[in-house]
Amino acid sequence: MTLHDDAALVLKAYEGTEEQAELRQVYLDHLSAHPDGMWKACEAGHITASALVVDVERGRVLLTLHKKLQMWLQMGGHCEPGDASLAAAALREATEESGIEGLALLPGGPVNLDRHPIPAPCNWHLDVQYAAVAPPGAVEAISEESLDLRWFTFDEVAGVADASVVRLVERTRAAL
Repeated sequence: MTLHDDAALVLKAYEGTEEQAELRQVYLDHLSAHPDGMWKACEAGHITASALVVDVERGRVLLTLHKKLQMWLQMGGHCEPGDASLAAAALREATEESGIEGLALLPGGPVNLDRHPIPAPCNWHLDVQYAAVAPPGAVEAISEESLDLRWFTFDEVAGVADASVVRLVERTRAAL
């Protein structure tokens, strides 16, 4: 199965609010219209994968201060040819950007979808967002893509991050 096929299956199985159902259809239509819709080279936009890292006690989340965007965000990014699945891409990105080995995605698939504009030539990120729990004793390490990593309580996130991250935190809390 290709990554494109896996993404379509994951999205077809995803359940969410009415707003999320409409967005899910946008993602599915995008994949249907663009055989290259998983890759950064797709100028109409592309599917990305991310994961919100939650501590083992399930009371805090780890955010990265993104180097280019200068915003506190969840870990995530572009799919790569070696990714076996969308979940694997999200887990790889979360591991690379957090420096934490042994992350485990919450069962049940993605917790949120978020479509946001990015500069041309790509135009859109169609992000499929998961949640991952860190193992006991996890120690984070800043990657090349980050200016900082910091643990925040769920309630602190609204004071440092934008509405899309707040929505992801809310949906992750509900999934926990």
